[in-house]
Amino acid sequence: MMNLILWRHAEAHDTSPDIERELTSRGRKQAEKMAAWLKPQLPDDTLVLVSPAARTQQTAQALTEDFTTLETLAPGASADQLLAAANWPRANGTVLIVGHQPSLGMATAKALTGKTDYWSVKKGAIWWLTSRVRGDERQTVLRAVLSPDMLNTH
Repeated sequence: MMNLILWRHAEAHDTSPDIERELTSRGRKQAEKMAAWLKPQLPDDTLVLVSPAARTQQTAQALTEDFTTLETLAPGASADQLLAAANWPRANGTVLIVGHQPSLGMATAKALTGKTDYWSVKKGAIWWLTSRVRGDERQTVLRAVLSPDMLNTH
């Protein structure tokens, strides 16, 4: 069984160059809220893969300093590049990818339906998918879709 968690970076300043855009103060709070929810859910051996963009790096840092930066996850990545980076659905374990739209939405659509489509992933939100085998059939289960505004602020 494999868990794939796709986490869109939190709100960032609208500046350029794009790769250097940093989180806003609201974005930092979004990342912290989601990280606080994720931490107790994730196995200790979760592999965290992150785009090289400043905003994704900052989002991931709200969760952990133990992550791998992959150029293939940079803005403009394809759904196939993202799924290949995670080794979806063949790997076991848990992989969390911090990335961008539209790549995350396209990868989610492809993982769930087999077709690339333009699904929306809100800033700071996660989509949690599980790939499992039942009998001779591989199944994909949508375990959670959660955005920071849905989380309790206490």
